[in-house]
Amino acid sequence: MKIVIFGATGRIGSRLLSEALARGHEVTVIAREPARLQMRQGLTVKKGDLRDEAALIPLVAGHDAVLTAVHFTDADAEKFLRIVRGAGVARLLVTGGAGSLLVAPERQLVDSPDFPAAFRAEAEAGRAFLQSLQACRDVEWTFLSPSLVIVPGERTGRFRLGRDELLRDDAGNSRISMEDFAMAMLDELEQPRHAHARFTVGY
Repeated sequence: MKIVIFGATGRIGSRLLSEALARGHEVTVIAREPARLQMRQGLTVKKGDLRDEAALIPLVAGHDAVLTAVHFTDADAEKFLRIVRGAGVARLLVTGGAGSLLVAPERQLVDSPDFPAAFRAEAEAGRAFLQSLQACRDVEWTFLSPSLVIVPGERTGRFRLGRDELLRDDAGNSRISMEDFAMAMLDELEQPRHAHARFTVGY
């Protein structure tokens, strides 16, 4: 496939990029600082800024899907939806957050009393992003939430998928490696199972 990735210089975005290239996809990365990316076979890098939507539309046009790993406090869902609509791209796959996952009936993780204040703004922006997507019917969107802890690690291919509840293992831990997260995202790109839906991945 021909895909666009936003946020490919970040920790998760760089794993999405590596996984996509390893699977033979043609990847266009749009970045404010293209020099930060090392050129590889199958990769095209274009300079672009999310603050200039009009300039991004022709860069995105002609691709099969857009993947984003951009922080939610840097760009809202409506911005990405306008870009993909304007470019005529059918699919939007979003690196989500864990904050909007359910930890009890009717209670999301971000609403837990011990949720860290340092992460609240990003988590609440992520919840708002998901809510905007849930009102969208004309773009085939997917929102993949990680487990509570997502860190660099191994690409094992051994993980579970869920929908709206935080996944925990038998010891009560909730975690996923960035490498396995990227694997789950590219699996979804290639074999869509969660169109117009959020899902989650964990061990």
